[in-house]
Amino acid sequence: MVAKHHGTDAPSAEFVEFLCDQMAPLGPITMRRMFGKVGVFCEGVMFGIVTEDTLYVRVDALNRVTFQESASLPPLNYVKQGRTIDLAFWRVPDRFIDDADTLVMWAQAALAAAHRVAANRAKTAPKRRPTPQPTSRSLPATAETQP
Repeated sequence: MVAKHHGTDAPSAEFVEFLCDQMAPLGPITMRRMFGKVGVFCEGVMFGIVTEDTLYVRVDALNRVTFQESASLPPLNYVKQGRTIDLAFWRVPDRFIDDADTLVMWAQAALAAAHRVAANRAKTAPKRRPTPQPTSRSLPATAETQP
C-alpha cells in the first residue's frame, strides 16, 4: 500500500492511481478533485471520497450491514459552525485497500447505494419551471411606418 502523507486533505497521485487499478473490475473509475478531497465516480455517480490517502464509500440503510466492520471508525465528516457533521461515507479499513476482491465488493455495494441516492434525488427534486421564452410581439404601427 502507498504511504500516507499528512498536512493536506488531498490524496497522493500514487494512491489515487492505485485505487483506480484496484477497482478496475468495477468499470471505468474517474476521480475528480472536490473541496480539497477527491470524489470517486463510476457510471456517472460518486460512490466514494478519498482524503489523506483514505478511502470512504457511500453508505445507506441497505448496505450498512456490508460495511459493519467500519461502523466503529469515524465516518467522513466536516465542521460547520462549531458542529461536526457526519456524512454518509464510511472509511474502508486499510487492510481492504490491498485486497482487490474485497475492495471491489465494497465498491459495488457503495456504487449501488450511490445509484439509489441519485434515483431518490431525481424523484424528490423540485420540478423546475420552464424558462419563459421571449414572445414575438407586433409593434404598433407608427405614423412613419404606415402607408
